[in-house]
Amino acid sequence: MARHWQFSSHDSGRVESLARQMRCSRLVAQVLLSRNYTDAEQAKAFLVSKLSDLREPETLPGVSQAAEKIVQAIQENRRITIYGDYDVDGMTSTAILQQCLQLAGAQVDYYIPCRLEEGYGLNCNALRELHQADPDRLVVTVDCGISSTAEAALARQIGLDLIITDHHTMPEQLPDALAIVHPELPDAEQTEPGTFTPLCGAGVAFKLAWSICKLLGDGKRASERMRTFLKTAVCLSMIGTIADVVPLVNENRLIVKYGLATLKEQAGPGLAALMKIAGFDEKTSLTSEDIGFALSPRLNAAGRLGQARLAVELLTTTDQSRASQLAVYLDGLNRQRQSVERKILKQAKAVIQENEHWLEQNTLVVSHHEWHAGVIGIVASRIAEHFEKPTILVTFDTSNKIGQGSGRTYGRFNLHQAVSKCEEFLESFGGHAAAIGLKVKQDNIDAFRDALAEAAQERPTELEQQPRIIDAEVSLAELSVKAVRELDYLGPFGNANERPVFVATSITLAEPPRTMGEGGRHLSLKVNQFGQTMRAVAFGRGDWAEEIGKQTGPIAICFKPTINEFRGYTSVEMHLIDWKAEHELSQTNIA
Repeated sequence: MARHWQFSSHDSGRVESLARQMRCSRLVAQVLLSRNYTDAEQAKAFLVSKLSDLREPETLPGVSQAAEKIVQAIQENRRITIYGDYDVDGMTSTAILQQCLQLAGAQVDYYIPCRLEEGYGLNCNALRELHQADPDRLVVTVDCGISSTAEAALARQIGLDLIITDHHTMPEQLPDALAIVHPELPDAEQTEPGTFTPLCGAGVAFKLAWSICKLLGDGKRASERMRTFLKTAVCLSMIGTIADVVPLVNENRLIVKYGLATLKEQAGPGLAALMKIAGFDEKTSLTSEDIGFALSPRLNAAGRLGQARLAVELLTTTDQSRASQLAVYLDGLNRQRQSVERKILKQAKAVIQENEHWLEQNTLVVSHHEWHAGVIGIVASRIAEHFEKPTILVTFDTSNKIGQGSGRTYGRFNLHQAVSKCEEFLESFGGHAAAIGLKVKQDNIDAFRDALAEAAQERPTELEQQPRIIDAEVSLAELSVKAVRELDYLGPFGNANERPVFVATSITLAEPPRTMGEGGRHLSLKVNQFGQTMRAVAFGRGDWAEEIGKQTGPIAICFKPTINEFRGYTSVEMHLIDWKAEHELSQTNIA
């Protein structure tokens, strides 16, 4: 279904005025205005952001208490175990804290639960084993633990010291831990409530590491050695921030902007080897899309296929030979993950076709006995986009009849809130508004499906497809390499700061559409407008090829312009978002 297009209002006088004040192109000025940066002072504050603008770590709720406890454990020579997570955010969080404590001379190791056997977050068996091996150890969670009330109670009972650092949705009852670090935690020292709310797990871990470094220094400033480490830690935090798709605003924007600019310089042997495999050595500069679509999937594949420790090892190793081996292995795991993903996607669509009555509901809950638990989250996202419904995929282990589920939302629907209303049918769940993880008994799957659909029915407006906001209408001739590079100053792009979206009309095909990629998943077009020819690609939209090829008249295209660098040649390429027959443009609105 084509999304409704809504054009931002266009006031030529204001565009000219802002362009003159900012000494920028009219195109950049139009985008700034469409995003509510209405005067030069506002726009400059947005564009000219510096890493030094980061708020001191102690203003993050709970971080001072946690840092003091960790430094005390270092001084007492106690073992410190970082309890991480198996996604990219959890891996980078683990790597940040592990490197920090190792440089501080601590006895430090890390524990990553196996996605396939243990599932997400703290688990009681792991805590018992850690305590039995060393009763005096301190366990510090990263990117998990805020919902682990039972596990924290066990740790307290057996005498295992536990510090929790997390960013996921807070439950009504907090776990009983030695200290808790969380952006939404009420804290008298935080002068601006909600300041840190968008931080991902790696952002929280970076703030904690920064605070530890200051305490190990003179209390106000880290040593030169630790300041050098913190620069590397910002790059790791950048990767976690992009991978976890948190809003790129405020501090997240600063972290990502600095991290992208310095990653090649600051990367350790492991990241450098992985970037080379991803083709980053051919790029003069890196974007958030490079991280999100080329680097993160290679790291994530290790966690999804039960080998997250290898990804953490890659992020922390100083051995060049081992780094190269790990990079090659992770690249292979990613190709394996892609193959598994395609198979599950095909099976999930087949199950839905066999149960067409499910499509009458506002949500989808689809289960199977053969799916890989580490990959269903990616497929849930694709199914949600395809059927335009919040989707949860569940895979059952034939040995115990308890399924692991992973869900992704659609529109503005708060999936975590909806699932919490169906808690009686679940063994456990956790996550946030956009993504969810859960466990459910096979006998309860049908009741859960109906309960979730009922919860969604109470908030129908959240499920409505939002209009596609268009920053401006442009001609292809305007999209020179220089113009698109200037637009890049508005980045880094991502959640809450999307790459500029444009529309071009009177578009004809310079050659027939073709599909590309394994299984013809993607679409490649060569389009023409008034003699100007340009390439466009639409990822995951190979199904558009036949319909676009049948068009007899001109079309309008909605796209994001990007710079494509290949073998020393630089060109502008359009990432196609949507298209319409030109006569359908009358349905658009002005915002």
